[in-house]
Amino acid sequence: MIRIYQTADYEAMSRRAAHIIAAEVYRNPACVLGLATGSTPVGAYKCLSEMVAKGDLSFKEVKSVNLDEYKGLAPTHDQSYRYFMEDNLFNHVDIDLANTNVPNGLAEDAEAECKRYDELVASLGYADLQLLGLGHNGHIGFNEPDDHFTKETHVVSLAQSTIDANARFFASADEVPRQALTMGVGCIMAARRVLLIASGEGKADALYAAFCGPITPECPASILQLHNDVVVVADKAALSKLTAAGVAVCE
Repeated sequence: MIRIYQTADYEAMSRRAAHIIAAEVYRNPACVLGLATGSTPVGAYKCLSEMVAKGDLSFKEVKSVNLDEYKGLAPTHDQSYRYFMEDNLFNHVDIDLANTNVPNGLAEDAEAECKRYDELVASLGYADLQLLGLGHNGHIGFNEPDDHFTKETHVVSLAQSTIDANARFFASADEVPRQALTMGVGCIMAARRVLLIASGEGKADALYAAFCGPITPECPASILQLHNDVVVVADKAALSKLTAAGVAVCE
């Protein structure tokens, strides 16, 4: 089942997403949260941090698994996803850092690290709630458009469009890593619930392809059509092509 919620703008999208994540923590204080990086979830993480600061929410028993990490970046690098998570969420809430998990981008044997990460996520029972952003090319995590879906955590070569989109975070496009370790669609689909968030007109085509197009690895997010509990929270601009096609959305 796919439920789509339309918000007025990015701020409203962030608040709605944060409330859904907080509700999962209220429901099960020891839940496993699958977390995403990139610019889209920053507002939601800020809202969650504010809830914790006010004493309205606690992450003390929460465990987390992140989707991906750049290959070759140390966790202390200011563009690594471990650094991103600490800077945007972990350092602002009461989570035990020992319960937070991000793939090791510096692992000497990347394939062994991918296998270890799969086993770790499975040992936790997979995510109770998996947060996802959406790439302009329909990628989820760093699962890029391909001729097949990859179930397991794996090393992926980033599409040029992804490199271009992430270049704004680096001094130049040349500094953007060309590979990443990413959770495969098997782990993502094993989550009990998926929360996908998107903002801006630039995501309209990807959202339409994900939920109105065929299920195809050429649009990795389209696999979510097969999940039994997906919540989409997106602003009006991102949903413009879905609503124009007559897809029902909730306010």
